Amino acid sequence: QVTGVQSDRELPVVWAVARGSMVNKSILVPAALAISAFAPWAVTPLLMVGGAFLCFEGFEKLAHKLMHSKAEDDAHRARLTEAVANPAVDLVQLEKDKIKGAVRTDFILSAEIIAITLGTVATSPFVTQVTVLVGISALMTVGVYGLVAGIVKLDDLGLYLSRQASAARQSAGRAILAAAPWLMKALSIAGTAAMFLVGGGILTHGIPALHHAIEAAAQAVAATPGVGGLLGALAPLVLDGLAGIVAGALVLGVVVLARRLLGQRAAA
Repeated sequence: QVTGVQSDRELPVVWAVARGSMVNKSILVPAALAISAFAPWAVTPLLMVGGAFLCFEGFEKLAHKLMHSKAEDDAHRARLTEAVANPAVDLVQLEKDKIKGAVRTDFILSAEIIAITLGTVATSPFVTQVTVLVGISALMTVGVYGLVAGIVKLDDLGLYLSRQASAARQSAGRAILAAAPWLMKALSIAGTAAMFLVGGGILTHGIPALHHAIEAAAQAVAATPGVGGLLGALAPLVLDGLAGIVAGALVLGVVVLARRLLGQRAAA
């Protein structure tokens, strides 16, 4: 969300999203506690809804890569850069729109984190539930947005070090500048894979027949001589990931179809 934002405004935007995340969690934690107290049966369905959303987000990223060329992405970045340089563009409004979008996404992901946490302490005393949910919420907000702030300013750190008198600092700065783009690409790939693995794992655990089938497959390949241990450990991850990809494709298909139907109705 900080793409297209001026360098000196990156941290304020991250801080604004972090504040929005705190508000999200102040709403979600009481809601999660109420669900645990009055409708504990809803925890697993909510987890599965969150898992399906993660799979959808991951597959949407894959679909974007497949359906949009590098030239289209470069043109989009160029339009953002031009908007920032254009004095007629309201940069404050541009930031507000980006912040709102990021806070909306954070709300869904925060709900998933809290639902997962609630699932682990659903049978614990109420005080324990409150302590764990509040603690995890605070830790995730500080940890995630602290890390984001560090990542978005990594290039500034590299530039600063590259301008120092010390040859060692200059070398370190150039190394950071060279590594930063590759780090961002690696984080993008790892993040997408994690969406499928975590989301798919949640969905397969929520469907007993599918979960038992994956366990049986893992036990079968674990009997392979020599590499059985490795295959037995990898099989559940691979199968959860495949389940996540399939689920993401199905959800994306439903979303695209719903958008088209709603668009046709609006046009009519």
